[in-house]
This record gives sequence, C-alpha cells and structure tokens, in this order.
Amino acid sequence: MEINSAVRNLHFPENYTSLLNAQKRFKFEELFYLECMIALKKTLIEKKKKAAAFKTDTKLIKKFLASLPFSLTPAQLKVLSEIRKDLESNKPMNRLLQGDVGSGKTVVALISSLIVISNGFQAVLMSPTEILADQHYKRISKLLEPIGINVGLLISGQKKSERQKILSDIEHGDIKLIVGTHALIEDNVEFNRIGLVIIDEQHRFGVIQRSKLIRKGIMPDVLVMTATPIPRTLSMTLYGDLDTSIIDEMPMNRKPVKTYLRGEGKLNDVYKFIIDKSLEGYQTFLVYPLVEESEKMELKAAETYYNNLKENHLKELKVGLIHGRMSWQQKEQVMLEFASKKYDVLVSTTVIEVGIDIPDANIIIINDAFRFGLSQLHQLRGRVGRSDKQAYCILITKDEYAVKTNQFSFDFNYLSSEQIEKNKSIIRLNSMLKYNSGFELSEIDMKLRGQGDIFGTRQSGLPELKYANVITDFDLLSEAREIAFKIINDDPSLTKENNSIIKKNLKENFSSSILLSQIA
Repeated sequence: MEINSAVRNLHFPENYTSLLNAQKRFKFEELFYLECMIALKKTLIEKKKKAAAFKTDTKLIKKFLASLPFSLTPAQLKVLSEIRKDLESNKPMNRLLQGDVGSGKTVVALISSLIVISNGFQAVLMSPTEILADQHYKRISKLLEPIGINVGLLISGQKKSERQKILSDIEHGDIKLIVGTHALIEDNVEFNRIGLVIIDEQHRFGVIQRSKLIRKGIMPDVLVMTATPIPRTLSMTLYGDLDTSIIDEMPMNRKPVKTYLRGEGKLNDVYKFIIDKSLEGYQTFLVYPLVEESEKMELKAAETYYNNLKENHLKELKVGLIHGRMSWQQKEQVMLEFASKKYDVLVSTTVIEVGIDIPDANIIIINDAFRFGLSQLHQLRGRVGRSDKQAYCILITKDEYAVKTNQFSFDFNYLSSEQIEKNKSIIRLNSMLKYNSGFELSEIDMKLRGQGDIFGTRQSGLPELKYANVITDFDLLSEAREIAFKIINDDPSLTKENNSIIKKNLKENFSSSILLSQIA
C-alpha cells in the first residue's frame, strides 16, 4: 500500500483488511531498512582484503585427524568445508559457529587454526573464564603435541616472570596458538601475525572487547562460537551480517540426556538414586542457585546444603564443593579432583555452566529449577552426557510446580500472551522435559522473553522497531531480508536511480545506526 493510503488507513481504516494492509506496509518498511543496514555492513566487511588467502596443508590436517581418538561427524566435516572456503578466500571470514554443548565445536576451531598456522600465521582463542581457558589450553596442548605445535596460555593471575616469557614468545611468533581470556586484549599484548581470531561463547563478551582483539591483527579471519543456539530471528537481525555454520548432530556414541522433574518432597528418592548410581561409577553435579543465604530470597545455599548433605543424606559418599567466590586456581583444583574421582558428588553453583568436561559425571540435579532461565538450564544439562553412558538431568522444584508442570500441555500457537506471562516458569520446565535440542529451546526462550528483552540493551546500533515485532512477524522479516540483500548485493553503493529513495532514507534516518554497527 502506498504511503498516503497507509497513513490514512492506519488511523481511520476503511475496513479491517485495509487496516491490516496499512500495518503490513509500515512493518515491512521498518524491517526492510533494518535488513538493508545489515546487508551494507556485510558488504563493507567483504570489500576489505585480508593479509593473506590461506592454502590448506592437507598432509598436516590428515596427520592431525589420524591422531584423534575419534572420527569427525558429517556435520563437523560440512562446517569445516565452509570454514576452509572462507580461509582460502581473500575476503575476511566473519562466521558464526553454532552447535549444542558437546557437539565438537572446539575440534573444528582447532583444525581451522592449523590451516592458518601452517601458513606462518598465529591463531588466537578467547574464552570467557580462566577455568575454561585453562581447560581449552590443556586439551588443545595434548591434541597438538603429536604434531609439534606450540600452544600458549595467557590469563590474569599468572606469575610475572611466567607472563613476561609468554608475552615475549607471542610477540616473536614462537607460540603459534594462543589461548586466553580478556587478558589477550590488554595493551601490552603484541602479536606477531594474527591470521585467525576465535571467540568462544561470544555472547559473554561485549562488542568493544571483541573488536579490540580483532584490531590486534590486520583484517584477520574471525570465527565466533556459541553453544547457546541463536533463534532464527536473531540470526537475521542482531547476527545478520555473519555467515552461519551449524553443527546439528552429536558424536556417534552419545545418548540423549534423560530429563525428569521432581518435587522437593521426592528429594530422598533422588538422593537414593545418586547413591545407587555411584556404585556403577556415576558421578553427580548438585547445583544450587546461590553461594550464601540471602534474606531477600529463600534459596538453598550451596555451603549450607554441602554441609547438610555431607553429614546426613550423602554421608556414605565423598562430597566436594565449588562456587563462584573461589579463585580460578581453586576451581581448577576442585575440578581436577572431581575428574580423578576424589569426589562422587560435587555441590556447585552455576559456575559449572560453561565448558567443564567430566566424562563420568552423568547425573546433574538442578535445585530450584524454576528460578533458572531456559538457556541456562540447557547449558547446565550439557555438563553431563559426555560419554557413551546414559546421563540423567533431574530438575527439582516446589511440589506444586512439579504437579502443575507435569499436567501442563501447551502449543505456543494457541497460547495467549496472558497465558504465557502467567505460566513462564512452567513452560520453561515443560520445555526441558519435552526437548533435548538447544535449537528448539532457543525458539521457545525467545518467545518467552519477547522482542523488548532481546533488543533492549543488546541492539549493537540497530534502530528501535515501532511497528514490527521480529518474533510474530517472522515471515515478513524473511521476505524483507531477501529483498534487501538482493538490492544491496546488486547495487552496494545504491547509485542506481531506482534505489535513490532507499539511499536518501538510509542517510537521513539511519546514518548513526550504520556507524554504530561498524564495530558490532
């Protein structure tokens, strides 16, 4: 509908169809310009030339693959092929790698690093926490030892002499693969030749932090990884300028985690299950939301319950404790002790949410599960099921929640916004019982949280939407994206006469957003 009719029918509609057509016109226009900006940003990245188009040393890759104690899945091989094409191109890679917890993203990143390293460049892997960086470093060093590639670790809290030696080796190019945390972006860190920047759990880093690391190289290839699957809507908006690769299958021997919901009245049965399974070599994570008692929240505290469990319910087992107030070295020590079977049960706060890999820990009990977000519950569940054993996730909640959740059946298409608002916790718990796939859960999570929460503080320079809703107007968003990308790909500078209005509109209304999005 043309603009004059649309304005008139938005305020004084001739009939219901005219109102819908007017609304559609304004929604489409908003989404179209949003996608134009994303397409322009993508084009700007692709116009730049990187330091080198890499050649793949197939002998080195084959040697590395032969040294692995497992075979890659078809999904991993497909993703590697996409990344390899990017690395061999003279345009900088800007790729998002999505995959559920345990799907094998790190190995894919490692093979990508080998391609870059064999061309005389360095690769950098930035992780959100010291404990995860340290774990990556240990695992990667072990995997690369047979082919003689030097790996370094840079995190805060290292001894001064040790840190100086690492900084010197990085600067002179003696260390080919550098693993670290935010410490990598400090001003005194000088790299020799960065060819590839890998950012793990990218949503935990701010825009500025990511760009600081990338700017330490000359147009390096960039691979951002996430185990928190991104809904299709966000892939088209907030992450629309990134090429996306998805590892959508798990390694061959993995069994889906069995998830159960139990009320607090059944805790004694749960403790008996933990004790019985420990006789089969099973280890258990027991997760609590907080470290200490809070007057404001009636939440179980890890320290209080650690003592209670040790002295009462689980007194015949060896029980350990880990929480966020420990230093990373202390956390690392506890995790190593847990891995070496010093403990049967590890009482923990959500500090274990990201990256810890204990093959025999195949039971996770999540207390006060209704207090956690859906993506956090899924991340926690991903801590178990890392071997060929059957793994279990037991969600503990108040008895009345357990009854309601087990009785509750829903289809989002038939729930009103009032029903969703009223039953958010129950929908989250029900979804955990129903789905194992992070991709399914991410779509539900997005609908539960709504557009405002998603776009609020994480806009990265995108304009506010007044008419469209990226969740409910998904089909319109897809259509707008297809048309915007076609126009920008065909005419990146918008110099053709029939694109002059689009160019004028972008300049007048969205220039600040375009500038902001340069660093996103």
